Amino acid sequence: MTETSVGNPLFPIFVKLHNLNLLLVGGGYVALEKLGALLANSPEANIRLVAPEISPDVMSVLETHHIPYLVRPFEASDLEGIDLAIVAINDSEISSRIASVCKEKKVLTNVADKPELCDFYLGSIVQKGNLKIAISTNGKSPTIAKRIKEVLNETIPEEMDELLNNMQRIRNSLKGDFNDKVKRLNDITSVMTAEKKKQSAFRKFIYLLSLIIAVIFLVLAGYYILLAVS
Repeated sequence: MTETSVGNPLFPIFVKLHNLNLLLVGGGYVALEKLGALLANSPEANIRLVAPEISPDVMSVLETHHIPYLVRPFEASDLEGIDLAIVAINDSEISSRIASVCKEKKVLTNVADKPELCDFYLGSIVQKGNLKIAISTNGKSPTIAKRIKEVLNETIPEEMDELLNNMQRIRNSLKGDFNDKVKRLNDITSVMTAEKKKQSAFRKFIYLLSLIIAVIFLVLAGYYILLAVS
């Protein structure tokens, strides 16, 4: 089965990083970015870091969150007991070598800016309380994923967590078997789609027009970039 026949073939999962061991290789800006994403989503994640040099900003995060680290180049022994690895350095050759060692050790790996070397990607994340949405473009355009994240952050109300808590209370209070509960919950939540259908035609038109303008802009931008390169 080819990639084009299925679109995005990646299978999305949500990982309990507090139950796993993750190795982060790198101590510069890229590592700082990865640390921020990891800790924002999994504050109790089990992270170890190794790098020959560690920037003051990265060191500050390590010390604040009590993350163990080693100031030296990566060694194969660093993968002992590791479940996942993230390679966050700017050297392509070294990144490739580390990825090869990870593959030999059966450690799933993410390599910054090297989708072909990755076993998994770090998607853009939208979070409103207990609701968490991961966005993937199959490594093709993190920028588009970022823009979609911004749209969803603005669209999903802050009260979503209150709604989720109420739904949990309702689910726990329902009687009957599993099928009965599913039917009742479907009936209750159908109001969400019903309200969406009531949106005015003008609002839908403005939204569609904005999408069309955005697509035209991206097409023209790509065209002129290609002209400049050629």
